[in-house]
Amino acid sequence: MTQGTTVVVTRAGHGPEVLLVHGGASPEHTWRGLEPLTAHWTLASMHRRGFPPSPPPRSGRGDFTEDAADLAPLLVDRPHLVAHSYGGTGALLATAEHPVRSLTLIEPAVHLLHDDREAEHLRKIGETALAEGPRTDPETLRKFLRIAGSPVPDDGPLPDEVMAAVRRAHGTRSPYEAELPLERLRELRIPVLVVSGGHCPPMERTMDALAAALDAQRLVAPGAGHFVAAAPGFADQLDTFLSDVS
Repeated sequence: MTQGTTVVVTRAGHGPEVLLVHGGASPEHTWRGLEPLTAHWTLASMHRRGFPPSPPPRSGRGDFTEDAADLAPLLVDRPHLVAHSYGGTGALLATAEHPVRSLTLIEPAVHLLHDDREAEHLRKIGETALAEGPRTDPETLRKFLRIAGSPVPDDGPLPDEVMAAVRRAHGTRSPYEAELPLERLRELRIPVLVVSGGHCPPMERTMDALAAALDAQRLVAPGAGHFVAAAPGFADQLDTFLSDVS
């Protein structure tokens, strides 16, 4: 475990470094399924602020700009970078300033299809859940949580661990406020892989648009919803991508 930049990074495995940046769920839950990669790669898992043992956010709320600042010193040696969900926003910003060996984006929180009603609805319910937290309309909150991969019953109270995650995310800055440096990233010609889980049609279309904007490789890995790392065969597919671009 290292704590050289105030956020904590835990490492496992042997070989070139693959830096993992989680989103709104813990690193342990987000990256479950990637364990086989430790035979050939060093998996360096960054704990975003607010996720122990890292400290709380300086501003009191999660913020993609703070994530990007925390990432900057971790990118000096140009690792492979793999980012999930909210973590993808900070990763995009940081990589534009500090190029990495490769960038894998797993269902990052971006909104590119402004004329797509379903994609716009997805953005709105996500922003509402972050802004209102436990006070979010129950139906809206359930919709958001299901897309985000949380175990949500059809009715009745939400599980305690799910509500704890909702409270932790409450007040987080909307990732859709970010000015994404897509042209800059395309110009850098960093090998990029854009991944989705095949569980949400507007997400699939958004990832298609993101891959096109970045001239990226595109992968759909179904079977685990939003937490694509656990999808059958994904670890092998990621291993192949990382090996091909090394």
